Parts: sequence; C-alpha cells; structure tokens
Amino acid sequence: MTAPASSNGNGTGSPVRIDGPWTHRDVAANGARFHIAEMGDGPLVLLLHGFPQFWWTWRHQLPALADAGFRAVAMDLRGVGGSDRTPRGYDPANLALDITGVIRSLGEPDAALVGHDLGGYLAWTAAVMRPKLVRRLAVSSMPHPRRWRSAMLSDFSQTRAGSYVWGFQRPWLPERQLVADDAALVGKLIQDWSGPVPPEEDALEVYRRAMTIPSTAHCSIEPYRWMVRSLARPDGIQFNRRMKRPVRVPTLHVHGSLDSAMRTRSAAGSGEYVEAPYRWRLFDGLGHFPHEEDPVAFSSELINWLKDPEPDR
Repeated sequence: MTAPASSNGNGTGSPVRIDGPWTHRDVAANGARFHIAEMGDGPLVLLLHGFPQFWWTWRHQLPALADAGFRAVAMDLRGVGGSDRTPRGYDPANLALDITGVIRSLGEPDAALVGHDLGGYLAWTAAVMRPKLVRRLAVSSMPHPRRWRSAMLSDFSQTRAGSYVWGFQRPWLPERQLVADDAALVGKLIQDWSGPVPPEEDALEVYRRAMTIPSTAHCSIEPYRWMVRSLARPDGIQFNRRMKRPVRVPTLHVHGSLDSAMRTRSAAGSGEYVEAPYRWRLFDGLGHFPHEEDPVAFSSELINWLKDPEPDR
C-alpha cells in the first residue's frame, strides 16, 4: 500500500514541487509512481539524487543541461520527495529497475544516467543490470558497489567516515533522529559533508522540510539497511557477484577531494569494473556535493563529457 498523495509531497503547498523553469509530473514505473522535474528537449539525461536529498539537488544542472540541448529529468527515488512510499522494494536491484522503468515510461530508448551518492550507487547498478537502456554513466561521490563493499569492510578510515551507515542499522531510532527538531540532523549532515564553502541556509531548510514528510526518513534509510544487513545473506552475496559484470558504457567518475563521507581512496579504482572509456575527475577543494558546491564547474565538466563523441579513457 502506498502513501496518499497528500502525505508524500504531492498535495497543495508541497515542500518538494518547487517552482522553477522546470515542469513537474508523475510517471508510473515498476509498480510505483515517481515524481519528476524536467526541462528541455534532446537526448535524455536522467539525474538521480543521493541521501539526505531529493530531486531539487539538481536545480542547477536542469537548466544547464536543457540549454545545452538535452532533455534533463530529475527523479525522486522510491520513498523520497514526491514519489510513492512503498512498504518494500528498497534493495538496489529493485531501485535500479525503478530507474530503468522511468526511462521507458518517458518514451526514450535509453538515457545518460547521472547519479550522486546513493543515486550513483544505483546508477552503477542500472548500467550493469540493464545496459541497453544506459547510453552513458556519470557518477559523483560514490564508488562502484563492489568497491563500496570492500572499503566499508576492510578500510578502517572509510568505515569511520561511513559510521552513519552503521548507525542506520538500529531499529526506529535513526528515523526519529532524522526528523527531530524539524530535521536538524539533515542540515548538520549536509554541512559536515560539504567542503569549505558552507551550503546556504535556505537550501538546508528545503532539505529539512522534505525529510519531515511522513515516512520519508524510514524510506531514506531502508536502502542502507539492505546494503549492510545483506552483506552475509544470499541475496547480498548474489548481488555482489552480479556486479562483477563490467560496465560497458562510457563513464565519468567525479569526486571532491575533501569528501568526508566517501573518501577519495574508496572511490578511486572503480574504473577496474568499466570496460569502456573511463574518465576520473577529482575536484580540488570540494566535498561530498560537487554539483551544488561548484555547480558551474560540475555542469561544464558533465556537459562537455556528454557532448564528447569519443570520451577518453
């Protein structure tokens, strides 16, 4: 059973359907309904947000991509923003099918996937599971899932940096902490993970409001619970084996040198899982949110790469 529209950010005065040059609508895919914001015409570029955010994190890239001749679409992942909150379906394989299902629902033959943080994890997954639907892949602030698993289990520095993921394994308490004091923790996490230029207070307020929509905190945490709890389970082992299949589309991998949530050493080396042109781009002086911390530089890098007919290895 999904939450009613009025409780998931789609009703009057919605905290997630934010006005701008984009258009809001819902699309059906993989047994659920997903909110998207879109701009422009041309080849599809599908933007996937991370934690603890929603589609609005791509507010700078939507117009930049549209002006560059692309159809830019930012979707809310299952359980977040204006999309359905379902009781189950938060494992990465199913979330990746949400993404490829949205591509089909948009009437497109394929898309360039651009994912940040959790959205990047799912973009890697979708490129392996449904390669015919992924034209190109761009990932920010997230290693390949097999690299993520290895780093979280064997690199003490990354284990410490990702302590929030281990903390999410407790029942109910993490959800309560996320929404306490008008979701103050959401603002703190974004500030702590950002580089030296602090995020604007108005932006933090937007993310805090979105997290307080009923069930959002629980749904936001569920993917991380699966990622840890499945490490020794058959489904998790099977997923890890499945991700051995190489990515066979051109890949841009972006990372901030000051990312304190996902260390550079953890992300670097993901190219070993790509059997196609792979470009590693390290942004000096930026943290976990390069697309927001320096949107002009990020958008320029992304657009130039998307337009490059022969991206280098």
